[in-house]
Amino acid sequence: MTDNDPSFRGAGAPVVAPIAPSPAAPVSARELVESAASSQRSAALDSAHLGDIEGALGSISITDTDSARTLKTRLLTLLAIVGPGLIVMIGDNDAGGVATYAQAGQNYGYSLLWVLLLLIPVLIVNQEMVVRLGAVTGVGHARLINERFGRGWGWFSVGDLFVLNFLTIVTEFIGISLAASYFGISKWIVVPSAAVALVAIMATGSFRRWERAMFVFIAITLLQIPMLLMSHPDWGRAAHDFVVPGIAGGMSSDAVLLIIAIVGTTVAPWQLFFQQSNIIDKRITPRFISYERADTVLGAIVVVVGAAALMMTADFAARSTDSVGNFIDAGDIARLLGMDSGTLGTIFAIVLLDASIVGAAAVTLSTSYAFGDVFGLKHSLHRGFKDAKQFYLSYSAMIVVAAAIVLIPNAPLGLITTAVQALAGLLLPSASVFLLLLCNDREVLGPWVNKRWLNIVAGLIVGVLLLLSGILMATTMFPDLDVVTAGEYLAVAIVVLVVAAVGALRWLERRNPAASLPQSTPGDADKMQWRMPPLALLQPVKWSAGTKLGMLALRTYLVVGAILLVVKAVQLGGG
Repeated sequence: MTDNDPSFRGAGAPVVAPIAPSPAAPVSARELVESAASSQRSAALDSAHLGDIEGALGSISITDTDSARTLKTRLLTLLAIVGPGLIVMIGDNDAGGVATYAQAGQNYGYSLLWVLLLLIPVLIVNQEMVVRLGAVTGVGHARLINERFGRGWGWFSVGDLFVLNFLTIVTEFIGISLAASYFGISKWIVVPSAAVALVAIMATGSFRRWERAMFVFIAITLLQIPMLLMSHPDWGRAAHDFVVPGIAGGMSSDAVLLIIAIVGTTVAPWQLFFQQSNIIDKRITPRFISYERADTVLGAIVVVVGAAALMMTADFAARSTDSVGNFIDAGDIARLLGMDSGTLGTIFAIVLLDASIVGAAAVTLSTSYAFGDVFGLKHSLHRGFKDAKQFYLSYSAMIVVAAAIVLIPNAPLGLITTAVQALAGLLLPSASVFLLLLCNDREVLGPWVNKRWLNIVAGLIVGVLLLLSGILMATTMFPDLDVVTAGEYLAVAIVVLVVAAVGALRWLERRNPAASLPQSTPGDADKMQWRMPPLALLQPVKWSAGTKLGMLALRTYLVVGAILLVVKAVQLGGG
């Protein structure tokens, strides 16, 4: 299989154009890329996704073969590649994340820091699979689901994503208004201003300018360091609570729900769609997967450190004002910190404002990417507004409408926040299942499919996410439910189902041993050249009996969950 993108071949390999230009008719590098993509039947859905890598911190030319692998070239390459992993992780610490971590700190002190440590491998495993999908396929997550699992699954996943992302964008503007209120600025000024800024940042027609703007906001998050140092942290207690699980005040329904909220706000469905599409838009290919993995690991560490800083700062706010257990919202944490130090309160409010803007930019862009994927539209930040009107209009429309909702008097903002958590709980397990299936599809990833150990780890993660999702859905529907007891019953049920599923799969493998034989894998050089062929040339997905049974159970869960959520929303709206 030949590489769809001749600009990025294995180290030291020559760059070969399919049609040599005559001296009398020179062609540009971009024209060579598009000609190569056409002749090699590229899977890329937008020709703007092929060409030079133009990152915020560096570039990699289409003619650069990187034959000399020195430390300097590796560092320069890393600087050019870094971005998608860091942005998706920092964007994850959005307004909802700040509020959730602050609530954990004010109500439970340092005692839930261990949850953050456990989330590092979860983030890395999930997003690493997305890295491979983006670099190898050149096709967005939404389109892959639509093509490989059928339009029914595709439209359900993308439709659910659109609704969830839009509601999440509304919560980002709620965070912006809370931060502005600390400074005494009317939301009628700051919310429209933020909306205009978000559209202006995105609609520059340059991927590099957009990424540089995002890096400016990421730099502002470094204020979390002095914020933490000013909150007089207890380093010994923090080190203990990072590695020793515990819950201040003991196990309770509220504590379990907060732990679920921490997981839900840290591992969100939109992250999968965003990073895969952003990798494609940045023109990262298999040759640079190791660098993008490093970018992702760096982002995972940064996001957890930031979450810990927010949790520890909120603990200080609670202890210094005798308000432990009385969490209201993130804006109130800024007010409490301001009572001790005006500078500290100001820094927290700026961090909240910055987190809301980064979150809104990333979540909205992930939706626009998915919109372009599904409808086959031009969807690249390399294109200007005139060249990709529908892409930019979809982004702008979501920003404008979400901002308008926050400005509506007596808008049900509390209901929207609850809906975001419930929908995230409903969508996350299905998104993780699709991710796992795609990463085991040899038609899609070829030699880049998951290894057995990774499937075991990912399967365990999916099981835990399914358990947490079930608890969150149950408590959303039945607020008086004993969460601890419900969690125990659900855990037992999932263990029984997993044991039954493993037994069934082994029985099927014994009946059809040929299906379980390992596939031959190419050498490293060929592996770096392998790209997914066009979607129309892929063989249809063939599910085993066990997979069909699991997907039927997942579909049933999603349908029942969606119906219950609608009923609950109607009840809350009427009440």
